[in-house]
Amino acid sequence: MLIVNSYAVGFARPDRWSRGRPAEAVHPWHAVEAHRPPAELDGEVELAVCGAIVQVWGSQKWERVGVGRTACPECARISAVNRSLSSAR
Repeated sequence: MLIVNSYAVGFARPDRWSRGRPAEAVHPWHAVEAHRPPAELDGEVELAVCGAIVQVWGSQKWERVGVGRTACPECARISAVNRSLSSAR
């Protein structure tokens, strides 16, 4: 079993959507397994963990984007990105 510790951020461009499974406009950001430094992936077209075809956006960090409202919920679930718990104080 391969465990991936690093994810790059991919953006679903309208001309790069997967056939039969188009990215929703409200969730354009996706997680991409980074088997090499994310900076080396910048600008590359890759397959996101959810199966969408995306273009890697090297200036973004998945740990930050993945908890936002515009991140793909399936990518967040698969990559186990969770919102931080807030203080009860």
